[in-house]
Amino acid sequence: MGAGHDHGHAHGAAGGTATSAYRGRLRAALAITLGIVVVQIVGGTLADSLALVADSAHMATDALGLGMALLAIHFANRPPSERATFGYARAEILAALANCLLLLGAGGYVVYESVQRFITPAATEGRLALLFGVIGLVANLVSLSLLMRGQKESLNVRGAFLEVAADALGSVTVIVSSVVIMLTGWQAADPIASLVIALMIAPRTWKLLRETLSVLLEAAPKGVDMAEVRSHILATDGVEDVHDLHAWTITSGMPVLSAHVVVSSEVLNAIGHEKMLHELQGCLGDHFDVEHCTFQLEPVGHAQHEARLCH
Repeated sequence: MGAGHDHGHAHGAAGGTATSAYRGRLRAALAITLGIVVVQIVGGTLADSLALVADSAHMATDALGLGMALLAIHFANRPPSERATFGYARAEILAALANCLLLLGAGGYVVYESVQRFITPAATEGRLALLFGVIGLVANLVSLSLLMRGQKESLNVRGAFLEVAADALGSVTVIVSSVVIMLTGWQAADPIASLVIALMIAPRTWKLLRETLSVLLEAAPKGVDMAEVRSHILATDGVEDVHDLHAWTITSGMPVLSAHVVVSSEVLNAIGHEKMLHELQGCLGDHFDVEHCTFQLEPVGHAQHEARLCH
């Protein structure tokens, strides 16, 4: 019996990936971050503050991460080709993964330097450290305001947002440790602040890493219940079965779904393939955030025919 192969597609907006809409804001955040890296390196050196130097190192990795995010947008917006049929959208997820690794590396560096400072104490100039800490905090708050909306739509922008948020908390920690040193002269406050910065990096990075790996492992998109998707498809008039049902995410804002749908011959002959595809697309489009769907419509018994061919 011949197979009935029909595909229905509902494409997302033509504006590119979710991250591309925030390219200008990422560029502004990158410029601010690079400026503060220079300022904090100078401030950390002048004040002999490990917390400031550690925060500048963390911000340097953030700057690299922001640069990688912008580079990923460039590749992600390149058109599809015969070999790269989805284009290079997955480059955004790879950049988010690289950001996670950079953050983990920065956290390890901060811990190591903090331990060294406990072993070999240094005299930190509290007033200078406070001044540069306040400058860093103000700059980070500006960057956070630029990335606030985009972090809800793109893993890559969220990675940048979390990095800047960790920097802002790092600046607060620098400010607190500087005030403690100024008021009490307790120099251990500086390496302790550095350890706090490292601890703030870890949980946010772990959460982003899990979400990134979920995309790379092609798990079902967040918020999409596959059992419910199956139930909705089976509830469509004329549908008798569904198999080879898969849903995954190419990159932020680009979930896709494919399925083999078994339809009774009577219904298929009565309404036609095109109307059946429209009904299936409407079913998923109304209830689930999946814009790109591919369906293969099959008559009853076709699955067994395919199984015999495979053997």
